[in-house]
Amino acid sequence: MASAAWALRARGRLIGCALALAIACSTTHSAAAPAPVERGSYLVNSILACGNCHSPRSADGRLVAGRDLAGGLVINTPAFEAKASNITPDRETGIGAWSEAEIKRALVEGVRPGHGLLAGTSLAAVMPTGFFKALLPRDLDAIVAYLRSVKPVRSASPLPVYKLPVVHDKYPDAETGFTEAQMADPVRRGAYLATIGHCMECHSPREKGVSDYSRLGKGGRPFGPQIVKGFPASWKQSVARNITSHPVAGIGAWTDAQIKRAITKGISRDGRKLDPPMAFAFYDRMTQADLDALVAYLRTVAPLE
Repeated sequence: MASAAWALRARGRLIGCALALAIACSTTHSAAAPAPVERGSYLVNSILACGNCHSPRSADGRLVAGRDLAGGLVINTPAFEAKASNITPDRETGIGAWSEAEIKRALVEGVRPGHGLLAGTSLAAVMPTGFFKALLPRDLDAIVAYLRSVKPVRSASPLPVYKLPVVHDKYPDAETGFTEAQMADPVRRGAYLATIGHCMECHSPREKGVSDYSRLGKGGRPFGPQIVKGFPASWKQSVARNITSHPVAGIGAWTDAQIKRAITKGISRDGRKLDPPMAFAFYDRMTQADLDALVAYLRTVAPLE
């Protein structure tokens, strides 16, 4: 009898330990994997920097409080003129009437839903859908979940004017794609972040309106008030710099800390203040792990004069 009772108690202790272990593992997993809205908020408000274009600014270039993602910058190029549209869940002037599938299609294919204004037409070429094609399924789900959770703001945008056929450039790494398993490798994780952050959209040269990704990271793309309207009047002109690993022309001789400071604070290696439209304030919200990965990837970009 005593032996049987001891066995029952021992069995009970084993079951209790197993349950405690299961709960602990579940808690750890939950901490490691943020909820979709939380993950979406992080992506939208850091590496994707959606608000850098899609949020309105005051005359001094500051983001207008309470009107996040309600429509922002006006982009004027030889191919089109368009205002970054309202992407809050307002049903009449935003994307509140779009389904999850329609939002995803707009992000990765650059096509509007088959209803509403400009039904079924392409988004302006400035929308980096060729980069967003790389989004991992869980991140795409998270972005949509977050966009549907933000405060709806009523704010109509003028219709875009397309002067030439809309062409969304294809980006090599996005065409190849990424896997969840690769996110454990800092360099591949950095490549993923640089892709969805569409870094090379600005930091690669363009020829006759087409990005030349054979010279990845060489820079040279100009920006100014005549192209991007919405930043402060004091901003005159900036040119996307060479971010290859070249030791002189690029950032090969920069320390990791100097690269991170340039990305997040807008301060160059020599202490010079960098100009818009680089989204410094958004990148400043990135985790240290993501910044480390991004720098690890930039170190691998082939040097170009």
